[in-house]
Amino acid sequence: MKTEREIMLSGKLYKSDDKELIAARKACKRLVALYNQTAHEDEEQVQELLEDLMGKIGKDSYIEPDLYIDYGKNIYIGDTFYGNTGLTILDTCEVHIGNNVMIGPRVSLITAGHPIDAGVRVRGLEYGKPITIGNNVWIGANVFVGPGVTIGDNAVIGGGAVVVKDIPANTVAVGNPAKVMREITAADKLNWEQQEKDYYDNRDK
Repeated sequence: MKTEREIMLSGKLYKSDDKELIAARKACKRLVALYNQTAHEDEEQVQELLEDLMGKIGKDSYIEPDLYIDYGKNIYIGDTFYGNTGLTILDTCEVHIGNNVMIGPRVSLITAGHPIDAGVRVRGLEYGKPITIGNNVWIGANVFVGPGVTIGDNAVIGGGAVVVKDIPANTVAVGNPAKVMREITAADKLNWEQQEKDYYDNRDK
């Protein structure tokens, strides 16, 4: 017989009042509270806390306090990740985040969902769908990413966007609901590389 945790991670309806799940959420809350109260001057201590919290946290990755997560162990983060303050991750299902991802303030990654039918909903059943964020993604401030969403490599999500459908790689998406505004082009690359060159040239003068 499957446990409620196994059912939860499979994306099927499950009961969140299961004793194992309640204990896991409480344990996570204790670690999150410690993380949020830490001075963050000791990089080794911060890294250890993140490793205790997450299923995986890559090297050179950091999250500003205040952080809120449900379980933690269902979150897998790559290298050189930066999460700004107010990051909320409800990891009812797995959340996979690639390398070199930047997330702005007050972003919500929400895998959890509830039945539309009120009768089923009030009887305490809920579900989740995984979220996947590729490599080199930038997510602006106040973005909501909903259950089951995949964001492709190199994508940019504009501030305030509500992302409820997949976003292809190498695109800029904005709005509510978020829609692709345009592709990221070779001209963008040339423009920003020139600005980078100008920065170093001016700094060295």
